[in-house]
Amino acid sequence: MLMKLARLSLWNRRGTVLMTWLSLTISIALLLGIDHLRTEAKNSFTSTVSGTDLIVGARAGQLNLLLYSVFRIGNATANISWPSYQRIIKHPQIAWSIPISLGDSHRGYRVMGTSGEYFQYYRYANSQPLVLKEGTAFSGVFETVLGADVAQKLGYTLGQQIELSHGVGAVSFSQHKDKPFTVVGILARTGTPVDQTVHVSLEAIEAIHLDWQQGAPMPGRQLNAAQALAQDLTPKSITAFMVGLKSRMATFTLQRQINEYKNEPLTAILPGVALAELWQMLGMVENLLLVISLLVLMAALVGMITTLLASMKQRQREMAVLRAAGAHPWYLFVLVQLEVLLVTVVSMLSAAALLFVSLVVLQDKLAADYGLFVGLNIIRLNTLYWAGAIVLLSALLAMVPGVLAYRKTLSDGLTVRL
Repeated sequence: MLMKLARLSLWNRRGTVLMTWLSLTISIALLLGIDHLRTEAKNSFTSTVSGTDLIVGARAGQLNLLLYSVFRIGNATANISWPSYQRIIKHPQIAWSIPISLGDSHRGYRVMGTSGEYFQYYRYANSQPLVLKEGTAFSGVFETVLGADVAQKLGYTLGQQIELSHGVGAVSFSQHKDKPFTVVGILARTGTPVDQTVHVSLEAIEAIHLDWQQGAPMPGRQLNAAQALAQDLTPKSITAFMVGLKSRMATFTLQRQINEYKNEPLTAILPGVALAELWQMLGMVENLLLVISLLVLMAALVGMITTLLASMKQRQREMAVLRAAGAHPWYLFVLVQLEVLLVTVVSMLSAAALLFVSLVVLQDKLAADYGLFVGLNIIRLNTLYWAGAIVLLSALLAMVPGVLAYRKTLSDGLTVRL
């Protein structure tokens, strides 16, 4: 009976109730959406590089190694000698390795020298492999595979020739003009730093620097592309390398062995741990977004209670009729509470539906443009906590008009019990 009366009362005021429902739906959807995206963004960020057990570089802090090897930010303190790299990857527990050589650029985009294992073993997000949108992986020395952003923003197509620059500045006066590269492949968008990278072979990095010394061309020793191909292009050093193990049980053992490597000072880091540490440094931004959502929700709830308070004068006749019919003042208090909870619960359900539909529509775009792989499962333990908190907060705020209704009926001198 009480539930039916609450529904009829809300329907009688459907105009204002509709606006309150709409406001609450958007506010709750915003809160749940930001909380869901915050969780998914963290998962996506911490798996920027996926399936890699260790990243090895010259002795440095783990964040510095992570930044230049994965995000192409900053520079290495030193290189790893090629003999040391060859010796380490022969460890019986290492299944595969991806060498990385940095130091050059093309029109502000970082150039990365690597091997064919990069396209075979590199993973991002939820173990997503690299996919070539056009063309093939490089096989020749002076061939390059471009990230999606490089190709799109610079307007490059297959077969086009590009020139690399020495150094990583956006503007460079040291060009490798005598050794142009042909674009043979363009990667599909990943939403990771891969999109902003120009990929070449390790031999290519060696070839363009044969006639260079200390960052400048050597006078009187200029080699063209054909002459460079006739030289020994075995790399002398690399910047870092990624490692995949046969058994993850050996991760910490191998990490300790590399960190204690005696031939040269090296550092081996766990990318997942380093990414989580970096995310914690960015945690203030996600917390700020959550606070903004909470304020929006509070504004909507206060607006709902304000609407109820404003309607109390219009409902005096309704309350009087109910009291005359024998309703106890507590009955009216519970009626107001029930109306608020009905609006809140319906708003939460519609907010969940709105969020789900929005994620279905935007899921592919978020993955393609931002590398944010958002799951559609929005019902989690954290979501239930939020739902409980919203219902409890609504009930607490609804006590204001409920108490007013209760006191009003008492002041009218009506003592009829339910």
